[in-house]
Amino acid sequence: MFTTTVTPSFFFFVLARWFEMARNPIFRIFEPDLNLSHSVWTLIMARTEYDFVGELFFQYDVEIRTFIERIGTKSFTVYQEAWQENRLCAKGKAVVVHFNFEQKETTPIPEDKKAKLTAHLISESSQK
Repeated sequence: MFTTTVTPSFFFFVLARWFEMARNPIFRIFEPDLNLSHSVWTLIMARTEYDFVGELFFQYDVEIRTFIERIGTKSFTVYQEAWQENRLCAKGKAVVVHFNFEQKETTPIPEDKKAKLTAHLISESSQK
């Protein structure tokens, strides 16, 4: 699990931005420098979803918890939670595909990357 602390703002769409920022440690498993050039970057977002399950308040920081939910042959699912004052306030998922931008095709996730992702797996029973 990775954790990131953010300071709230009043806009509801900021949750997507927080979750995106908190995925960076996972992206660094694939490209430590976060070099986004098509010759180097190997990930593409296929889907995101967010659910608000409680209120978020402006005066308290929010902790974003980031896990891996599933690892497939060519994609993986990131599961994230937003916690404030020890309460789960939002959760979301992102499906990320291993992708060759120059050839415009999906590619298998290398085994060494899968091993690093596995260290952050969350069990279904742990998800709220």
